[in-house]
Amino acid sequence: MSIRHALLALLSEGPKYGLQLREEFEARTGEVWPLNVGQVYQTLQRLERDGLVESDDDAEPGPQKGFRITTTGAGELTGWLHTPPDLASPPRDELVIKILVAVHLPDVDVHDVVQTHRRYVVELMQQWTRLKEEAGNDLALTLAVDAELFRLDSVVRWLDTADGRLKRAALAPPPSSPATPQIRRRSGVRR
Repeated sequence: MSIRHALLALLSEGPKYGLQLREEFEARTGEVWPLNVGQVYQTLQRLERDGLVESDDDAEPGPQKGFRITTTGAGELTGWLHTPPDLASPPRDELVIKILVAVHLPDVDVHDVVQTHRRYVVELMQQWTRLKEEAGNDLALTLAVDAELFRLDSVVRWLDTADGRLKRAALAPPPSSPATPQIRRRSGVRR
């Protein structure tokens, strides 16, 4: 998540203090991602260093120092908002790595590993669903919870698919050829 760009977005509405930025960030993101005030001020210092924000020159560093976005900062924000994130390469996902490693461990029941994680993810989904029901009309929280539920749902679907593949692979006869296809080292989508 880009705290840097989120702060620029908040400053695009007008000048703000660091504590105000932290409170508004948390409110706008449904309080799902709490921010440490030190993180806010550190990010503001970098933004100021990079010419993306300006501060009140006469104010001492701290809660009373106001910040405002610069023209360069507004351009940076616009660029960020209109640039899709790099989704071509899959992220390093600890769960995927666990399953891939477990497949080759002789004393590990990979199906048990899959089901343990599946149960945990389903429990998380139930917790998020309860939170969504309690959210009422809080649009930011509802949108954040929806995103998390969709993400967790995709994890459950992947675990189910992986478990099915592993079961089919266990039933399949071993390949007649000792040659193993080489996996492409470069990740991303083939074109």
